[in-house]
Formats: sequence, structure tokens, C-alpha cells
Amino acid sequence: MRVLLYTRTTDYRHDSIPRAARVVTDLLAEDGHETVHTEEPGAHTREALAGYDLVVWLSTSGDVLSDDEREAFAEWLAGGGAWAGVHSATFSEPGWAEFERIAGARFTDHPELQPGLVRVADAGHPSTADLPPAWTHADEWYNFAGPPADRTVLLTVDEASYTGGTMGDPHPIAWYGGYGRGRTWYTSLGHAAEAYDTPELRAHLRGGLRSVG
Repeated sequence: MRVLLYTRTTDYRHDSIPRAARVVTDLLAEDGHETVHTEEPGAHTREALAGYDLVVWLSTSGDVLSDDEREAFAEWLAGGGAWAGVHSATFSEPGWAEFERIAGARFTDHPELQPGLVRVADAGHPSTADLPPAWTHADEWYNFAGPPADRTVLLTVDEASYTGGTMGDPHPIAWYGGYGRGRTWYTSLGHAAEAYDTPELRAHLRGGLRSVG
């Protein structure tokens, strides 16, 4: 499998991107997959996308595609491609309404970085199969405009375990679903560089990438 790892930002840029990109690349390599990491505009043309099996948006932010790339990417994914989004991927493409249907939900805001209690909502998925039923993790607990549409929720965060949650219970933070004939998986975990060294996040990412790969 050939994977496009995209980390372009035109808004907030996470300091964790270099570490996160290395971990994602290593996880894919362990499964025998080739990863091309880029932040170059033009990576999502029809010609370029034809050479990939999976596209990963890792902590992207702001407008990261041109109008032509938006159309090409949506067509590629709906035609049977695969997309995985990590952390601020849902903070991308604010002017493109179709992207919310691809990602499942739109980020609105988050409280300060703090520990929270993560709970597995669906233990049968590859991205949750190797996780404990609940564990404490420090992150930016993203609030979304609403629950993910037409998606299966994989992880939730207990709003009673931190301050700043606005979605109530359950508060979804990871999910999967489809887009046309394509497959999508998203997790909001992954703000801090050190999080990518924890066994829980590595297991979560490994399984998520496998589920759409």
C-alpha cells in the first residue's frame, strides 16, 4: 500500500507534527507500507491521488487544498479511496462544506490541555481492540458542532473528568464511517508530541490506519 501523509497548515501549527509524522510513518512501515510525507500544495490532484491507496491528514489546519484539489479529492475518496484524519484534521478546510461530510464533524473549540478519562465505545474495531476499556490521557478535548453524522463512535471522553466540555454525554472523540464507496477514520487525540510515545495512542493509530488501509 502507498500512503500520502499530509501535514500542511495555513492556521495553527502543532509542534508535535515532526514526532507524530515519524510515528505514523513507522507504524505504516511496520505493516509493509510506503509513506510519502508532504506539505506541498498540489498533492491532491487527480493524477497524484491515483498513485495512493490511503491519504492521512495529520494535524492539518486551515485551507490546505485548492478548489480543483477539493473536487479531485472528494471524487477519489467517494470512488473507493481511504482517508484517515488525526487531531486537528477537523480544523481544516473551513470554507468547504463537503469536508464536514468527509470528516464526519466540524471542530469548534477546545479547552486547555488537561487530563481526561477516555472510554472505549466500540471495542470491536481495530483502533480500539488493543485498548483498555478506559484510561486517563492528556489532550485538547475537542468540542464539535454536533455528533458525527453517519459515523460509528469509537471513543468518548468523560466530560466530568475535565473542564471545558460542551457536548454532554457521550462526547465523541474518535469514529469511523464511509464516504461514497470510500472509507474514513478520525481521531481527535494527538496534540502533544509525547502522546505519540504512549502505548495507547500508538495502538489506536495502528488499528485506525489498518482499518482504512
